[in-house]
Amino acid sequence: MSASTATLLMRFCGPMQSWGTQSRFTHRDTGLEPSFSGVVGLLCAALGRPRGEPLDDLAGLAMGVRVDREGIMRVDYHTTGGWHLRSEAGYGVPSPDGKKRGTVLSDRYYLADAEFLVGLEGDGALLEEIRAALRKPRWQIYLGRKAFVPSAPVYLPDAAPWEGGLRSAPLEDVLRQYPWLGHLGPPRRSEPRPPERLRLILPDPAGADLRTDVPLSFDERNFAARMVRPATVALSDLEGAPA
Repeated sequence: MSASTATLLMRFCGPMQSWGTQSRFTHRDTGLEPSFSGVVGLLCAALGRPRGEPLDDLAGLAMGVRVDREGIMRVDYHTTGGWHLRSEAGYGVPSPDGKKRGTVLSDRYYLADAEFLVGLEGDGALLEEIRAALRKPRWQIYLGRKAFVPSAPVYLPDAAPWEGGLRSAPLEDVLRQYPWLGHLGPPRRSEPRPPERLRLILPDPAGADLRTDVPLSFDERNFAARMVRPATVALSDLEGAPA
């Protein structure tokens, strides 16, 4: 790891999150963890980058995820443009040619009550810029869909020894050390005891799991593939692990 390379940690916590990578037309899926394209989109919003701006620097970061609270997958049945009568002004969905299509029906999947520790590894100066932008985002940030806003700050507290989640250490090491995110908020009355082991999704060119979620252009919706490796970490191995 070079002297200029660092790792930045973020907390993704909210009542609803959606990280789709295969959404087409009326079926909007979600993965079980944040997608790289979704995270890069969140960073672009924080930095105030327009949709057509190059993504080379952000797409060049390595991303890993620790699942501190597994979400419950839910699905919403959506209708858009549905009114009682076709003659009513609000009926249908506007199209680019100025006409209106009929009512659109869709199934939209999301994760309820999930919590993730997301790590980015790369150039330290870029990560410092990202950390500052997360504190004062240019545009609204959201967890996969615009309606799904975080319920807690995405950036981590500045308290020592973690200094806002930015460290000059390898990504996997940091994900295996940072305290369980449950310590950042009050305990949930109905929440069961956390699992003994937490899932990790780590970047690994030799990994066996392919994810087509590296954004090349949001404007043209082009994506490349990356390889990841699933792993686990014992809850008792984290700093400040619950007794």
